[in-house]
Amino acid sequence: MRFTKSLKLALNILLHSKLRSWLTIIGIVIGVASVVAIISMGEGMQQNVESRLGGLGADIITISPGGGRASMGFESGFGRAGSSSTSSTSSAAKNLTKKDILVLQSIEGIEFIQGVVSGRGEAYYLGEKATVSVDGVDPLFWKEITTLELESGRFLGASDYNVVVVGSRIAEKTFKQPLALNRIITIEGKSFKIVGILKEGGGGDDNKIIMPIKAARDTLEDIGYEKFDSIIIKVSNVETIDQIIEDADQKLMISRHVTEKKKDYSISSAIAMQESMSEITQTMTLFLGAIAAVSLLVGAVGIANTMFTSVLEKTKEIGVMKSIGAKNKDIMMIFLLNSGMVGLVGGLLGIGFGTLISGFIPSLGIRLMGAGGQMATTVTPQLLIYALLISIMIGIIAGVVPAYRASKLKPVDALRYE
Repeated sequence: MRFTKSLKLALNILLHSKLRSWLTIIGIVIGVASVVAIISMGEGMQQNVESRLGGLGADIITISPGGGRASMGFESGFGRAGSSSTSSTSSAAKNLTKKDILVLQSIEGIEFIQGVVSGRGEAYYLGEKATVSVDGVDPLFWKEITTLELESGRFLGASDYNVVVVGSRIAEKTFKQPLALNRIITIEGKSFKIVGILKEGGGGDDNKIIMPIKAARDTLEDIGYEKFDSIIIKVSNVETIDQIIEDADQKLMISRHVTEKKKDYSISSAIAMQESMSEITQTMTLFLGAIAAVSLLVGAVGIANTMFTSVLEKTKEIGVMKSIGAKNKDIMMIFLLNSGMVGLVGGLLGIGFGTLISGFIPSLGIRLMGAGGQMATTVTPQLLIYALLISIMIGIIAGVVPAYRASKLKPVDALRYE
């Protein structure tokens, strides 16, 4: 029997059992749509995380006081990404010093290095008061190291003192009147001129005011003149970042007289954070995809049930076809094509509904935990092709046993069947 003839007979079976076929197809549609939607969410989440961490600067290393892993924050301005490249037993925090910077400067491959001080202070603007976070940076190196972009104005200059650059949320939402360039803001009783406003980055720097480190030491309380809250390093070649992290770790352990188990600092990089978050999102996507795939198994059971019923209904017809020369493989091919068609139709409708659901998810305004960005979805051609192939394969596999039983029916018994 020709393949086209078998295909025509399989299609005829599908069309003459519309209700049963469509009920079976719905099971496949639900499973495929769920898998497509969930995997597209996982892909979108991974791309979102990678793009945001990419903005941190792959060539940036951050050293923070305190042993153990660095915080899991997304501080985009200085590349403070949080996945520590070195982990150790937690110990009491001990501030970084100028001595640490001098020790690190001797490492080959470092392009820029600066110490940063951080604190909080009372800010006044047009009669309003708010508590703000302040970072003191070295104006000479900050604009070379930072990955932040300006919305307006300029970065800090080498000779600046009583000037600040403000984050986007500070500028727009902290006070009733938005902050504007060349306006004066008072911090801890000292007046500062606003020379720059940063673009929104979705990280912690949106809520910060950045000023020259000398001004920060003179303005904020509890900030010494020899200590830093973090050290930021920009490497000249990203490919050497792991080696530089290792060298920095060894030099700091010797300089600070600590062992591997008693480190009082942590080292982090955007690359390490990106790898960690990618692993988390991939694991989450696989887990959720596996849950969604259970509905595909339910759909497969539905296809098998429908095929067994079709074999019973077509028993006499099978007997007639065999009596006029149809072979076992011809009968088996007809029912396998029938079950494959069920998977094909279910897969096509499933990827259609899954794509619609994926397109609707971002409009819900769900925000990613920790990443500070909207939930996004990504439907790739590969995902759609794989989903369709899987649904067809499930249909064919589910129809193997019923098709085999149909092919083994004896013509005499089949013709007698009532």
